[in-house]
Amino acid sequence: MRLVLLSEGFAGMERELSALLLEEDDGEKCQSVDSLLEYLRKNSSRLNYRERLERGRVIGNGLIEGACKNLVGRRLMQTGASWRLSRANRMAVICAVLYSDQWKYCWKYAH
Repeated sequence: MRLVLLSEGFAGMERELSALLLEEDDGEKCQSVDSLLEYLRKNSSRLNYRERLERGRVIGNGLIEGACKNLVGRRLMQTGASWRLSRANRMAVICAVLYSDQWKYCWKYAH
């Protein structure tokens, strides 16, 4: 199914899952597959992995998680640092905005 999703997108997934529904006799399994199909239909606009890969864009969240770990994690784990959760979250937002192109916009509306 992963290969179908990456090569054909939602249309391929819908085809394969619908065929699976026709073959399946177990009502519980059919309900699970039908539930998955409904979820995928609602989120079909987010399943454009093939197009993203064709454009050379990433489809995973590893880059984002790595950036968070490096940018925010280093700051939180400095020697002697002690953070309250609310302040750590605010600092994380500031780090994210600082390293994006949104600093001027955020600063304008922060006051």
